[in-house]
Amino acid sequence: MRHVQSRVYRAPASRILVLGSSRRWTSSKTPDDQNKPESKPEVSKTTAAAKRLLSKLPIAKTRENIYTIPNFLTFTRLLAAPAVGYLLVHNYHAAALSLFAYAGITDMVDGYIARKYNLQTVVGTIIDPMADKLLMTIGVACLAVNGSLPVWLAVVIIGRDIGLAISAIYYRWISLPPPKTMARYWDFSLPSAEVKPTQISKINTALQLVLVGSAIGLPVLPEAFISAWHLQDAMTIFQYVVATTTIWSGLGYVFGKDAVRILKDQK
Repeated sequence: MRHVQSRVYRAPASRILVLGSSRRWTSSKTPDDQNKPESKPEVSKTTAAAKRLLSKLPIAKTRENIYTIPNFLTFTRLLAAPAVGYLLVHNYHAAALSLFAYAGITDMVDGYIARKYNLQTVVGTIIDPMADKLLMTIGVACLAVNGSLPVWLAVVIIGRDIGLAISAIYYRWISLPPPKTMARYWDFSLPSAEVKPTQISKINTALQLVLVGSAIGLPVLPEAFISAWHLQDAMTIFQYVVATTTIWSGLGYVFGKDAVRILKDQK
């Protein structure tokens, strides 16, 4: 039986190394595979659902610049309110009257600057009446404590302000775009609701300022001057007038259609 011997061709070692090293630099894909477009990874169902959910959420409004001169003046009125109360409790009526006059002047100046130079902001429409009401509340309470104003009038004025404050908190929360967090709630550069004072409310605020200012300044005047001009009787009549406008303006915010406006989100 014939045995066939197979001959094995052995290449030189140097050639094998060259071939082996060349494989490292050659692609394993065929030309046809390289021409095929690469398949994109599929988006998971969770990511797709999240995108659909985010697309349905409202987009918050653009932040506004709250660092303006009118807002700064309003902020100083917020700081002046407790200072006026402290001075009244300790019967420093002359100093309290001076600080109260500063608050009244800045109340007019900041509104003029905001309109003149187009610096009106949504946060200004909130903190401006807030400063006025804080000054009124502290001033009326302290004047009622030292007997300069009757307690029943203080209850009417402060009760109305408390009701408006609760309403402002409620409207701020329901109008805040999601996510509703406390950090976003107190971030007033994210406007959500705008409060527009009614005409009777503006008149009432002016009358309250005159009433509180008169009650603060009355003890500073000489007794003879007060008696000669019957200022005490005039104050009593004026107190009933302010009580009427206070109740009227409070009802205007409750039943008025244009007092509070919810700001829609920009799409």
